[in-house]
Amino acid sequence: MAEIIEGMKAPAFTAVDQNGQKIKLSDFKGKKLALYFYPKDSTSTCTVQACNIRDGFKTLAKKGIVVVGVSPDDEKSHLKFIANHKLPFQIIADTDKSLVEKYGVWGEKSLYGNKYMGVFRKTFLIDEKGVVIKVIAKPKVKVHADEIASGFEG
Repeated sequence: MAEIIEGMKAPAFTAVDQNGQKIKLSDFKGKKLALYFYPKDSTSTCTVQACNIRDGFKTLAKKGIVVVGVSPDDEKSHLKFIANHKLPFQIIADTDKSLVEKYGVWGEKSLYGNKYMGVFRKTFLIDEKGVVIKVIAKPKVKVHADEIASGFEG
């Protein structure tokens, strides 16, 4: 898959959320969508990021921005993550990794000299017409809600 850059049409998808409900990109037509990819539920950095989005959720909603998280964890893991941290947004269970691959966020990572395959933390801001207007390549997890809001402002 080619790298997704600003100005491109966002790749269409059909997936399932934490409740097993089908979720498609087309569901968000006419809405601003922040599609954020993260490696793993309940890990320290991912939790900080999710809680920051939770804390800024009302402000984002007032600006008409819908947030959807994506990770390869399963529905059960997502439900626990959402319950433990009172997260007010949907999370896609991308267990077959089709979405992370389609959006180019799956690849080789390195930690303490060990190489492994994993999800790169990245957020795609998609406008009402389904066009990627901004890619936040390295989100700052402690202020990510602000990054999302300002990304839609210009």
